[in-house]
Amino acid sequence: MSFKYLIKLSIRSFVRRPARTFLTVLAMGVGISAILIFVSLGYGLQKTMLEQITTEESLLSLDVSSPDLEVLPLDNKMISQITKVENVEEIAPLAILPGEITLENLISNTNLNICSSLYLKLGGIVPEYGRIFERENEIVVSSALVKAFGFTEKEILNKKAKIKIFLSKKTEKEEETEIKPLENEFLISGVVMDDTMVYLYLPLETVKSIKISNFNELKVKVKDSQSIKGASEKLTEMGFLVSSLSETVEEANKVFMAIQITLSVFGIVALIVAAIGMANTMTVTLLERTNEIGIMKAIGASDKDIRNTFLFESALIAISGGLTGIFLNFLLSGILNRGFNMLAKGLGGQSVTLFYTPLWFLILIIIFSIIVGLISGFFPAKKAAKMDSLEALRYK
Repeated sequence: MSFKYLIKLSIRSFVRRPARTFLTVLAMGVGISAILIFVSLGYGLQKTMLEQITTEESLLSLDVSSPDLEVLPLDNKMISQITKVENVEEIAPLAILPGEITLENLISNTNLNICSSLYLKLGGIVPEYGRIFERENEIVVSSALVKAFGFTEKEILNKKAKIKIFLSKKTEKEEETEIKPLENEFLISGVVMDDTMVYLYLPLETVKSIKISNFNELKVKVKDSQSIKGASEKLTEMGFLVSSLSETVEEANKVFMAIQITLSVFGIVALIVAAIGMANTMTVTLLERTNEIGIMKAIGASDKDIRNTFLFESALIAISGGLTGIFLNFLLSGILNRGFNMLAKGLGGQSVTLFYTPLWFLILIIIFSIIVGLISGFFPAKKAAKMDSLEALRYK
């Protein structure tokens, strides 16, 4: 039997029994879309979270802090020692000091995170609005500070502010606070989304005159991902507390993998029900076409031709179901995502992509649907192939 004639016979069921075939394809599509939507939700949440906390450079950085800054200070001498650790490429320190910011006659106390732009890059800190500072007279502020002044994130960009630093000095009698105003006005270049704390990032080069001798923490960038473990162990041996974003991401990926598997189980249950319905459809089709099978065998069709006809028909229905499932997935995920973002914006939140379907997963779904179709049609096809032509012709 030619391939062209095989296709013609298989398509005939779509024409002769359109309602039944449509319902079978729809059931298959619902099962496939259930898997896709659940898995896409898992991938979407994973992608959204990782995009918020990671950059390529941040995955190669270590967070280094001291358990006791008086016993193990993070000063320039110690930074010089850490630089000599094998595979360490760059170090970005951070000093946190109390301060005050003045903006359009409004004043607010704030924490000053004094660092270089490299620290922000290694920390994966990307402003939601604007950009990180590129010059000495620029700063990046938190969204909590923006709200403290009564502005929106977009309104506060490019406004200029005055900053004072509160320095603690120990005397023989007590600890005194020295207020040191910074000469320049600072342009607000970016806003990071953090509604929990009022702070800003101030370029380290701006406060060279203060001569900061001790830092609160360091971002240590290593050569490559293979160097993270060795550098982390060496710094731990030196007495520091060390953590890395790559470890956090790895643990998060494990959690999301478990979530995706759990969600997939629900979709697979729906697909199994659809596969049973498809097997039932193929069995009914076998009974309806018993006489036809007898005629085909009588005029020379082989058992292989009969089997291939039923298998190809079931595969065709499965492919149609897979494509229907993909269409339903994009339709439903688009509606749900749009509805969620409208709700989020109404409540003052950010819009996110809840559903994300990788291309490789769509291809896998099509292959998987074909396999399900072949399995569902295997036994009806086998039974049709083994039919005796005379008994098939007599069947009523």
